[in-house]
Amino acid sequence: MASSVRRYGPLRAGPWRRGALAVVAGALPALCFPAPALWWLAYVALVPWLLLVRSAATGRRAALEGWLGGAGFLLAVHHWLLPSLHVFILVLAALLGLLWAPWGLVVHRLLGGSPGAGRCAAALVVVPSAWLMVELVRSWEYLGGPWGLFGASQWQVPPALRLASLGGIWLVSFLLVALNTALATLICAPRARATGAVGALACAAVAAGGWLWAPQPQAAGSVRIAVVQPGVVFGAHSPQRRFDREEELTRQLAGQRPDLVVWGESSVGEDLDRRPDLRKRLAALSRETGADLLVNVDARRADRPGIFKSSVLIGPTGPTGDRYDKMRLVPFGEYVPARSLLGWATSVGKAAGEDRRRGERPVVMRLPSGLRIGPLVCFESAFPDMSRKLARDGAGVLVAQSATSTFQHSWAPRQHASLAALRAAETWRPVVHATLTGVSTVAGPRGETVGAPLGTERSAAAVYEVPLARGTSPYVRTGDWAVLGSVTVLVCYAAAATARALRRRRSGGTVRKPAPERR
Repeated sequence: MASSVRRYGPLRAGPWRRGALAVVAGALPALCFPAPALWWLAYVALVPWLLLVRSAATGRRAALEGWLGGAGFLLAVHHWLLPSLHVFILVLAALLGLLWAPWGLVVHRLLGGSPGAGRCAAALVVVPSAWLMVELVRSWEYLGGPWGLFGASQWQVPPALRLASLGGIWLVSFLLVALNTALATLICAPRARATGAVGALACAAVAAGGWLWAPQPQAAGSVRIAVVQPGVVFGAHSPQRRFDREEELTRQLAGQRPDLVVWGESSVGEDLDRRPDLRKRLAALSRETGADLLVNVDARRADRPGIFKSSVLIGPTGPTGDRYDKMRLVPFGEYVPARSLLGWATSVGKAAGEDRRRGERPVVMRLPSGLRIGPLVCFESAFPDMSRKLARDGAGVLVAQSATSTFQHSWAPRQHASLAALRAAETWRPVVHATLTGVSTVAGPRGETVGAPLGTERSAAAVYEVPLARGTSPYVRTGDWAVLGSVTVLVCYAAAATARALRRRRSGGTVRKPAPERR
């Protein structure tokens, strides 16, 4: 008994200590993402949290530790928002952390006590399915969007990117959680270690099978795309000074024969209909470089009420008429959800004083060369469905215009840049991630990094030879089948649990003792 207490002492600690451990265990997976980028840690990062939750004295306590761990995870992944949201980020983490409470209950019911092979086998599919439902719900744009999905930690791992082309980021998340569950089973379930070992081997086999046999995109030439990154520009008249710097950098591209020049999010601070002088300067840049410019206008529009963030294509004579208005806005950064209730957030942080307006539909733009591009703005590159829609609509290149200057010295720029590889691998379409202040990067159709990224210390213009691909990825064709499969698993699990509860109720809640063994 003494050795058992020593071995499992932390898990048998008092409620306050267990609560603190839950927060720390939930925060541990944040180290898998950039900037630490300890991607290999994702294979074991959930194990401490799983072991803690399954050892809870009651299901209610397990749900609480799931909640606390979820809050810890969100705080760790989004800690760079603290300067903007201040104490409000604690409120958001606590509210969204509640999504992990049912997950904690599922973990406790399947792995708690001394589980046998049957319960452990069920855990290998039910626990990751429940995790996927948490990721799906919190991916709703009004709850903050899909930033920090567990599978996104594998953005630089080729086998994981190959899996993403089959089932999107959801399949990668599912397999990671399943692997962690199998390893936890090996530790906590002596009677079912064979089940845990088989589960771990199955996860490895699926990853290897995807790497060896998943279809790959076919090369279809290349296109030269330039990224203009002006660097940090703060202070008085910063929009105008930023425009001047972008203009200066763009002129350096003359003679380098780019097919497209991309500026970052909010690169133009005034509506072009109100500023004919800016239109003329942009058209002159298009003529000098011999390429269209994709700029991003963050301003109050002359033709419609409200402020929009819009990707605008500029040709040699001015705007071509192709325009995409950002559809999914950053909560608190670009609008305040339920402003009548939460408007006080503007007094404690840097929440938007006025809500931006939303666009109505995605847009695919055609360049003079015939290349079709699909623009995304800011954290829209985190949404798998948006890039999938653009690929289905015929975009040959996805272009994400971003600005993370507010979080320049945090993990945010690297986390954001890493999403380019995931969206490229899912869609078989290269992704150009252009920012104002770094990190700007380009990912090829397989998710591979193309050229050298522009770091947060750079103010430069760079031309990338971007490989193109033909074909349609399985994920673009079939969609979120991993999510639908997880829903099916949970429905079956809930139905089985309900049937067992009804049988117990009909039998009066009694439990039959096993018959004595005959010798």
